[in-house]
Amino acid sequence: MQKYKLLLLSVLSGLLLAAAWPLNGISYLIFFAFVPMLWVEEIITKNALTYGKFSFFFICFAGFFTWNALTTYWIWNSTEAGAVFALLLNSLLMTLVFNFYHYSRRVVFNKNKAYLALIVYWIAFEYLHMDWDFSWPWMTVGNVFANNPALIQWYEYTGAFGGTLWVFLVNILVFEIFMHFINKDVFLMRFNNKFLINALLFFLMLTVPVLFSINTYLRYQEKGNEVEVVAVQPNVDPYSEQYSTPPLEILQRMLLLAEKKTDSNVNFVLFPESALQEYIWENKFDLSPAVYMLRTFTRKYPKLAVITGLSSQRLLAEDEPLSMAAREFSDQKGSYYENLNTALLVDHSGKLHCYHKSKLTPGVEKMPFKRFFKPIEKFAIDLGGTVGSLGVDEERKVFACENGANVSPVICYESIYGEFVTGFVKNGAGLLFIITNDGWWGNTAGHRQHYSYARLRAIECRRDVARSANTGISCFINQRGDVLQHTPYWKPAVIRQTLHSNNELTFYVKYGDYIGRIAMFSTIILLLLSIVKGFIRFKAGK
Repeated sequence: MQKYKLLLLSVLSGLLLAAAWPLNGISYLIFFAFVPMLWVEEIITKNALTYGKFSFFFICFAGFFTWNALTTYWIWNSTEAGAVFALLLNSLLMTLVFNFYHYSRRVVFNKNKAYLALIVYWIAFEYLHMDWDFSWPWMTVGNVFANNPALIQWYEYTGAFGGTLWVFLVNILVFEIFMHFINKDVFLMRFNNKFLINALLFFLMLTVPVLFSINTYLRYQEKGNEVEVVAVQPNVDPYSEQYSTPPLEILQRMLLLAEKKTDSNVNFVLFPESALQEYIWENKFDLSPAVYMLRTFTRKYPKLAVITGLSSQRLLAEDEPLSMAAREFSDQKGSYYENLNTALLVDHSGKLHCYHKSKLTPGVEKMPFKRFFKPIEKFAIDLGGTVGSLGVDEERKVFACENGANVSPVICYESIYGEFVTGFVKNGAGLLFIITNDGWWGNTAGHRQHYSYARLRAIECRRDVARSANTGISCFINQRGDVLQHTPYWKPAVIRQTLHSNNELTFYVKYGDYIGRIAMFSTIILLLLSIVKGFIRFKAGK
């Protein structure tokens, strides 16, 4: 087959993957989206002398770049350079995974065992992508079902990596059945055992998880005590209004919106990330006019606690070790402070609780490999009220409130990390409150994808979720992943919902991304085997 046709097949995979992606994608396309890419690999492997050594790499890259570009093009709206870097890096990493599979198949394994290597390599890549300086798990394959909660109730046992495993197993079986058609086995009525086994496995692999999930979905009942929550969407333009409008005026707008739905039965009012732009010093909270306004508001209602996002600053003690986020005062040599993306709780008694965002956005709130990139840190784009590397909390904090509920704030980017969010639940959170500021991406797929991923966290943890977005989509989600209410984009809004504070722990909460850890360990073994066997073949002159 000519190279341009292989290139078109690779791009077809990219198009199918993009067409499957939420929010408006047809998720079922994911079950055969990798088939064209697998066919390309099959052709090149069987005709190794016809194609160059790097043919598969470049052909494969075209497909993954297509997928990334069509799915996350919206990054361009906030940072052109960051968008180019993210698209190229993520496409390169995905291409390397398929090339590791290609190499392992040629050097070490037969075809069937190589499929196992592909699955293991891909999940290990996704797992590693969760926790390094360029972390970007937005494209984790299991995320594709975010808008199909009835199909993935079993995520409470596996997390999103279980979805990735499911997708690849089905794709491989579809590809094997497809190859029977290509080889004309079906047309010639050569129904051998392999074809029948693959057809049966495909049917079982596709239907059993779905039937189990639908049964769980229909039988599931909300657990926990009822809690009344109000979520506010102020709709402050992050490119202009957020910085030109006085902070107290923005807060007053939010309080006026909240009062429309708040009464003596309300337990929580939720404001979005970076709602307060005073840059409050944490040792001087009591002197902040914004904090005074929040305390005045909460005292009007006997059960109320308010959670809001803000940009804060913390003075480092003289004997405190300097973190990577420490900044020296320009006029006080030897004195340091940290900027922080903070969630603040003010309850009816006036007490304050703080949580500092811990999973920072690369290139925005955390300079990757800071030792090397510090000179360009000042060019980081502001997506949440602060620029450059921020301080973090090591602990997933739970706010034990005067009204008896235990809640955790999940700040923006943190909500796309499944195992990370389980840390809040293991520490006692009965409800998850996501606060975010998604207006940087405009009215694109970006804010809609981010909103949909919250449904995965609800299923994995079996926790109700309240989401307050500045200019994205605010919503309430139940423990099955159903959206109970949501707001329109780019409109001031306030919504109220009865949620349930659950204390039970799911299997996934207890054990986290065990599928990813198994894949990581297996990848190390398989790659070592591939390298050793490749070296032996090279020495033997094969």
